[in-house]
Amino acid sequence: MEIALDVLYKSKLVRGFCHLYDGQEAVAAGIDAVLTHKDSIITSYRDHCHHLIRGGTVKEVIGELMGKECGASHGMGGSMHMYKKETNWYGGCGIVGAQIPLGAGLAFKHKYSGERNIAITLFGDGAANQGQGYEAFNLAAIWSLPIIFIIENNQYGMGTASARASKSPMFYKRGDYIPGIKVDGMDVLAVREAIRHAKEYVLDNGPIVLEMDTYRYHGHSMSDPGSTYRTRDEVSSTRQERDPIERVKKLALEKGVVDAAEFKKVEKDTKKMLDGIIEECKRHNTPGMEYMAKFAYVDPKPFGPSVRGVYSGKTHDFKSA
Repeated sequence: MEIALDVLYKSKLVRGFCHLYDGQEAVAAGIDAVLTHKDSIITSYRDHCHHLIRGGTVKEVIGELMGKECGASHGMGGSMHMYKKETNWYGGCGIVGAQIPLGAGLAFKHKYSGERNIAITLFGDGAANQGQGYEAFNLAAIWSLPIIFIIENNQYGMGTASARASKSPMFYKRGDYIPGIKVDGMDVLAVREAIRHAKEYVLDNGPIVLEMDTYRYHGHSMSDPGSTYRTRDEVSSTRQERDPIERVKKLALEKGVVDAAEFKKVEKDTKKMLDGIIEECKRHNTPGMEYMAKFAYVDPKPFGPSVRGVYSGKTHDFKSA
């Protein structure tokens, strides 16, 4: 899906921001293996694959990035704003680090309601230096909130290596008075077991910090070639040695769980499915002007071609509106 979105962006069928997730799939998949949809999760703007693990569809993701009504947010949010309230998926947050205190709020809700559920908030190594993160850590620790703070350390905050941007790049120690664990974020089984342990811990003891040591193959966003601050050799060697999907394939083949023919069938079927969804999304409508204005104006109907400086002359009943 992410590779398809790369192609769609370069074909100008996806516009605006586009933050791809391939390379980091083991984190999302490992979380999904443990959490239920009664647990809450919120993440940053790199949110496409997290939408899938919370019950969203590939069509909703691709449709959203293409600005179509069939998208997760009806084409209104784009790459950074997937959302699905029914499964306690509070989406991607476009403001760097803002999801950290929001995640603490979700955990507070679970505790206040007497629910045996947890919240997870994910943020990157760049956002880990945000002041609001430490405020959230402090309150979460004081109130013993059931939250897992996950730092997805993909090694680069935009175009700066984490070691250059952070005095201490050992992010799992950032909680200070909150325990932390460093996890191989390229190994889905390691992620799964870390999340399993962390969920049990936070329900009775309060917050924990997990640093997922992972890697992004693309630039920060599609406007970033991702090659000016790191070498192509670094990217290719990481793909060869640590790729989370190839790792699973290799393990499954070694253990005789599946054979190579089954993997090829999965890949072929997936590509065929994606091609079909892309064509379907192309045929969908974009949200009309009246629909878009609905969220900006009480009564969008009186507005003509231009809304600047227009006064409809109506007295609106805001209560009924």
